[in-house]
Amino acid sequence: MVKFYESSFSYDYSFPAVTLAYFLRYPNPLAHHVLSSDVIDRHLDPETQRLHTTRLHLKRSKLPPAVLKILPQSILGKTSNGSSQSYILEKSVIDVREGWMETETRNLEWTRILSVVEKQVYRRQFNLTEREAGLAASKTNLIDQARGEKTEVTTTSRLHSRFGLKGKAKAGVATEYDEDAPARKGFFSSWSTTSLQRTIEIIGVRRTKEALLKSKDGMNIVLDRMRRGGVVGVLEGMRRDREAAFGPEGPWKRVWQGGQDNAREDLPHNDQDIRFDDD
Repeated sequence: MVKFYESSFSYDYSFPAVTLAYFLRYPNPLAHHVLSSDVIDRHLDPETQRLHTTRLHLKRSKLPPAVLKILPQSILGKTSNGSSQSYILEKSVIDVREGWMETETRNLEWTRILSVVEKQVYRRQFNLTEREAGLAASKTNLIDQARGEKTEVTTTSRLHSRFGLKGKAKAGVATEYDEDAPARKGFFSSWSTTSLQRTIEIIGVRRTKEALLKSKDGMNIVLDRMRRGGVVGVLEGMRRDREAAFGPEGPWKRVWQGGQDNAREDLPHNDQDIRFDDD
């Protein structure tokens, strides 16, 4: 089974401002679940002059109660309450001259339960006369360029559950398990594999819609900070959000103070971001 979800919206800001805000969107007041963001590769293609970036995000998430009822205890392991951490891979390509950016994010763990691939296309949109567009482009301030210019965003999400297929699960160390093993007792225990897959995908689509709305609101907060205080205002807001979410020492102090054993418990086990968190 495969589910698709597509949506379109626009930001009332220039393309340079929106693309910069995209890379500065974590943390923000609506994304305290994002523990870290790291750039693992970035290069400029000398022929196309396009910027390619690969980042890795670590997020905290919690599975909905309906999903907890579906999954067998052998899959949930220690995280029986649904709380977990998961890695998300993000790739992006920006063409400044043509005015577009393409991004792709996907979960790296527990893709047999639900694999989510989200693709976004950002495009510059002008609502100006040729003379006005030239004047706006001459502005050095990214927000001043936004007058009369919008950035259109199209999002396409592909959700695919392979729950019930026998194989190896990857959660740190791959282990053999049988996903056809009886789930927790209850209403879902008599469902077929296809029904379970469909249910997981439907829940994933619903949470994807919610997460996309929250993500847009978070981006607007970053853009508003940029409008008021420039990049310095955005960085100061990020600092405040980080302290509000994790304290002045950051999210990892408790892990290191707890020692190696506690660190193993706090690090991801059998988790995945399947859009069940608030993105």
